[in-house]
Amino acid sequence: MDWVTRLDKQVADYLPDLRVLKEEPMAKHTSFRVGGPAKRMAFPERGEQMVLLLSMARECGARPFILGNGTNLLVPDGGVDRLIIETSGLSRLEKGTEPDSLVAESGVSLARLADFACKQGLTGLEFAHGIPGTVGGGVCMNAGAYGGELKQVVSGGSVLFPEEGVRYLTGEELHFGYRRSFLSDHPESVVLYAVFQLSPGDPETIRETMRELMARRKTSQPLEWPSAGSTFKRPEGHFAGTLIDQCGLKGRTVGGAQVSEKHAGFIINRGGATCVEIKELIRQVQEMVFEKTGVRLEPEVKFVE
Repeated sequence: MDWVTRLDKQVADYLPDLRVLKEEPMAKHTSFRVGGPAKRMAFPERGEQMVLLLSMARECGARPFILGNGTNLLVPDGGVDRLIIETSGLSRLEKGTEPDSLVAESGVSLARLADFACKQGLTGLEFAHGIPGTVGGGVCMNAGAYGGELKQVVSGGSVLFPEEGVRYLTGEELHFGYRRSFLSDHPESVVLYAVFQLSPGDPETIRETMRELMARRKTSQPLEWPSAGSTFKRPEGHFAGTLIDQCGLKGRTVGGAQVSEKHAGFIINRGGATCVEIKELIRQVQEMVFEKTGVRLEPEVKFVE
């Protein structure tokens, strides 16, 4: 009996109210609009469902993958023999028990989190308003923009480790670094919720800052095209987009994939791009930048296998 058959039976027996899709095209769930079908895709709506589902997956031999907004992922054209667990149903967002704190479950979008903080008169999350990701993914990769990073405001979080159970990790224990954390070094871990410690601020001033940052983002980034945001991490002492531009690669295409003419740090889907084409363009950019500058670009995009 394969893992799919075993999992289907366990879900029917123990999680009958859990929504599960079969052979679901991942192109519908990633910002690149690329990716073949996942064998199974589940949509838990409570932390308890998530914990039980991951326990079942382990017993059945499934390889679970936790999906937030799918904004930093590239999925193979042929699909994946995996259980994809989508977190948007884990959407609780409320004031915390400590003054000026918020608690957000993993599926809460960073845009919604920043907007909620603004309405509460709390500053510190303005930079996150335009980041198209979720709390879970944002904490794992220490999401940031315009000089801000989640490590500046995350005081801790509840994390499920399949072999240990649920643990609460402080901000220090999360060991945030540039686009990484303790959790990115432990990909089997799952953020259930995070606690954000903010500061009092004027709502209108906060709102104006968010408007300004969003305007900057729209002006400088190719938001009108499917992409996964910045394709490469910022190399030490350099900016990836500047290096790519200096190497004459702006506008370079492979099939439907293109280095954006608006911002060379973005690879976009101009229409009909495949995973193979995007990966080949990433490879070409890495190779040519290294040949001309000696700098090795590391993808920020996560490849799901």
